[in-house]
Amino acid sequence: MTAGSTTSTDLKPPIRRVLRPIQQFIKTESSSGLVLLASTVIALIWANLAPESYNSTWDTRASFRLGAAVMELSLRDWVNDGLMVIFFLLVGMEIKRELLVGELSSPRKALLPIAAALGGMVVPALCYLSLNIGTDSARGWGIPMATDIAFALGVLALLGRRVPTGVKVFLAALAIADDLGAVLVIAIFYTESLQFSALGASVLIFLVLLLSNWAGIRWLSWYGVFGLLLWLAVFNSGVHATIAGVLLAMAMPAWSRIDLPRFRQHLEETTRELKEHGDPTGTVLADEDLLSRVTNLRSACTRLQPSLHRLEHDLAPWVAMLIMPIFAMANSGVYLAQAGSGLGDPLALGIALGLLVGKPVGITLGSWLVVRFGLASLPRNTSWKHLVGVGMLGGVGFTMALFIAGLAFGEGARLDTARLAILSSSALAGFAGFLFLRRMPPVKLEE
Repeated sequence: MTAGSTTSTDLKPPIRRVLRPIQQFIKTESSSGLVLLASTVIALIWANLAPESYNSTWDTRASFRLGAAVMELSLRDWVNDGLMVIFFLLVGMEIKRELLVGELSSPRKALLPIAAALGGMVVPALCYLSLNIGTDSARGWGIPMATDIAFALGVLALLGRRVPTGVKVFLAALAIADDLGAVLVIAIFYTESLQFSALGASVLIFLVLLLSNWAGIRWLSWYGVFGLLLWLAVFNSGVHATIAGVLLAMAMPAWSRIDLPRFRQHLEETTRELKEHGDPTGTVLADEDLLSRVTNLRSACTRLQPSLHRLEHDLAPWVAMLIMPIFAMANSGVYLAQAGSGLGDPLALGIALGLLVGKPVGITLGSWLVVRFGLASLPRNTSWKHLVGVGMLGGVGFTMALFIAGLAFGEGARLDTARLAILSSSALAGFAGFLFLRRMPPVKLEE
């Protein structure tokens, strides 16, 4: 390299060199779990060192006014009923993608993770009810049903080659399937009372969104406006507001405006034109012809990319790095001295039994049944020990478990006890799953 030459690194602005490590961290599988864990620890420290400050902060009332209409909620409710709609929108898009083209797109591919998810929902719920049926705490049976995909995949990422790729795909599909189950449970069993006028408005707006998809409308701003109207209608209907996020996801376009052969032809023509272009060392800003070709190429890329994929890709880092940590901060602050005294009651023991025993038993049993009857097969390079380890990681409930606990019990001592049981049981499940899978031999690189 001569003294006058420049490397690609030299051409990068200083801010890019600073941001690149941060961007790489955000893209790693374990990073969202680490940020979520840090937020939980901060909430616990805050709630125990300054409980009045923690409670007063999240109980602060904030209002939104539009003309004569006013919505006033606490900051915690704005997080749980507002920000978490975006989390459920992302969950809904992941479910739709998997149903269309992923691990849930065909009966044969979908049966193993669906059976595992079903077992991982039913057995934990039965474990919880075995200790709480007939009591006021029975309403919390849905708490140990769902798996926190961020934490579970984060643990698998730490294990590296000790876990085959098929196991990671299986866990992701399982978590998405039981997210779908949790959404249905929230919609059906944790709805207090229905306001039929608002419910009718919700159905009408949802139909408008479906018709928009059918008519070929792909503008994200269009779906954003009607998504906001849908959220307001669902919020006032009695169904939990976050269901609006899932409904919006189901209406998002998953098709492309240009087929792949036409895109390839456009790409080849543009590439050839760029190769035949004049002086490649000139100033890009002054080259209108070059910029025009680049703009046309970007337009073709946009038309090829489905709106569902584009929005999912854009929202994922915001949900993982901002929305879920804020949710954890608002809902994980448990005063340990007070909540700890309730760890021996059936509510806490039911959650622990469901997450630590019910999840691995249910996931393994559901998987074994469909494999035993020849309806599905284990992923490549995967043994039953791997599935037992995945079952243990399935006991990391966290986000959805905390969410359902809030719906089941509202604010109060029982919710604090449930939160502490969820946090401690999820930590134990993650640690046990990590230690169990760590004993597995590494997968050979060629596999």
